[in-house]
Amino acid sequence: MQNIKTVGIISKPNMAQAAEIVCGLIEWLEERGISYRCDEQTARYADQTEFFSREDLPEGADLVVVLGGDGTLLSAARYVAGRNIPLFAVNLGHLGFLTAIPVEDLFPELERALRGEHRIGCRRMVDCELVRQGRTIGTYSALNDVVVTKSELARMIDLDTHVDNHFVAAYKADGLIVSTPTGSTAYSLSAGGPVIFPSVAALCITPICPHMLTNRPVIVPESSVIQILNHGEDGTYLTIDGQTGEPLSRGDRIVCRASPKTIQLIRPPKMLFFDVLREKLKWGER
Repeated sequence: MQNIKTVGIISKPNMAQAAEIVCGLIEWLEERGISYRCDEQTARYADQTEFFSREDLPEGADLVVVLGGDGTLLSAARYVAGRNIPLFAVNLGHLGFLTAIPVEDLFPELERALRGEHRIGCRRMVDCELVRQGRTIGTYSALNDVVVTKSELARMIDLDTHVDNHFVAAYKADGLIVSTPTGSTAYSLSAGGPVIFPSVAALCITPICPHMLTNRPVIVPESSVIQILNHGEDGTYLTIDGQTGEPLSRGDRIVCRASPKTIQLIRPPKMLFFDVLREKLKWGER
């Protein structure tokens, strides 16, 4: 990390303070002889015409700076995952559970990263395969979660779930979440799932508003293969990290497994996991 020569910059759209921050960051990099690669939104903030797609932006970058909230980071993670490129996530949003670096610490923490004094958390993704009539029609990767849910006006959906070919349950529910430890503090937590420490090698299956109140979240080993069979009619939807996905058909099978891909997330040196829980989830202080 001491040899950072090129920095990628990904920005959230429609942020009032972002233009000033982007221009200051670019000036800071230029003063240190560090080149940069902007996504389209960053280029707009900087009033530049040259930019790269988010898919191509990580090529040749030694570090990727994400300016936004957790949603922007989730989007960036899908393009950076599996590469040896740390993500430097700066919170310009509200909650910022993953984007734990506050904007006022942007430049001090960048200086720390340039000196190699950073702390990196390695976060594993989850891969998802959508199988229809015996044929794979889509593959996805998520940092937080894979969700099968009903659309706004749909009834409860019927989902059969297997883990390593062992039948778990026939869920009647509003949906089902398969989350990584990183995603355990996102949608899964809101649906009653547990908080999982980021380094735990596990996946969590969390039903959303199940008809049977005894249906509880289940934590399975990271090596598990989770299969979800959709018995629902129209109105069932597959969502990846709350950002991409597609409608499901009756009989579709969703296969989830821990991905070989990880992301490297730079963390503030004084902000450990339980510190984040206390600050972001308003847990009580002693």
